[in-house]
Amino acid sequence: MKYTPWFVRGIVILLILIVALTSCNKEENEAKITIGEVTRSVFYAPEYVAAAQGFFAEEGLEVDIQTTAGGDKTMAALLAGSVDIALVGAETSIYVYQQGAEDPVINFAQLTQTDGTFLFARNAQNSFDWEQLRQSVFLGQRKGGMPQMAGEFVLNKHGINPSSDLELIQNVDFANIASAFASGTGDYVQLFEPQASIFEQEGRGKVVASFGTESGHLPYTVFMTKQSYLNENKELVQKFTNALHKAQLWVDSHTAEEIAQVITPFFKDIDPAILTSSVSRYKEQGTYAIDPIIDGDEWNNLLNVMSAAGELKERVELNTIVDPSFAEQALQGRK
Repeated sequence: MKYTPWFVRGIVILLILIVALTSCNKEENEAKITIGEVTRSVFYAPEYVAAAQGFFAEEGLEVDIQTTAGGDKTMAALLAGSVDIALVGAETSIYVYQQGAEDPVINFAQLTQTDGTFLFARNAQNSFDWEQLRQSVFLGQRKGGMPQMAGEFVLNKHGINPSSDLELIQNVDFANIASAFASGTGDYVQLFEPQASIFEQEGRGKVVASFGTESGHLPYTVFMTKQSYLNENKELVQKFTNALHKAQLWVDSHTAEEIAQVITPFFKDIDPAILTSSVSRYKEQGTYAIDPIIDGDEWNNLLNVMSAAGELKERVELNTIVDPSFAEQALQGRK
């Protein structure tokens, strides 16, 4: 059977129209959000669960998670608009506010509610006492960052003055702290998981205390965005928060083994046993928030930690740069 030229042309035009309409519908239905996370860490397990378990997809979101190493770089990426939402310490939003930003950064959903570092001793004794840190060499974190501020807060709590009772090293970049300790720098170091478990497995020392347990609840790692983005994308931010809360509840109701299995694609180079032990440590000390709400007690504890570190110009009230409406709505939707 022969087809006339006009018939062939008609079919081609029809196919082109179908493809064009499909592409338009796809573009209209896609809701893309780019997250800039301060580091890739087991500490952020609920974020990866939200992606791996399809909770973002259930809300109609396509989420791209980018690791923007360091709090300063993450905030710079957010302010520049290269990421839509940042996952970083709440203190960074306070720094931006203190600088008089015209478009302030607003915290809208909490991910972790304790510090995520552990005190790791190179030559651990049978029983640990904070007094053992006197006259030691302590490999700390970046000045002004939450790990360092929480660390100093805990040391002071135990009567150890970080500036006079030990040798505090703070000139090592975050990404190089573990390798610096491995090469022989420091008697003690603050480590996140899974690095602490890896070093224990390698016989480099042992975890002797948890800064998360010692410093109490605070909005340690928070999802935040610019006020302008929030105003223009309320529905997207709400869907994002809904998905996060689903993941938080899932993490709370599942074992460390199950969580580790789900987030394995994000940590392909980590031994499954190490991944499980890392998640277990965080679950046992209540690090993962079970809802996205930043409450007043947590916020005030954060301000106390920053004030003790000399990094707070003035106390910033909770409702100044925290919008609880998205977290509250997410909770309402799960009841």
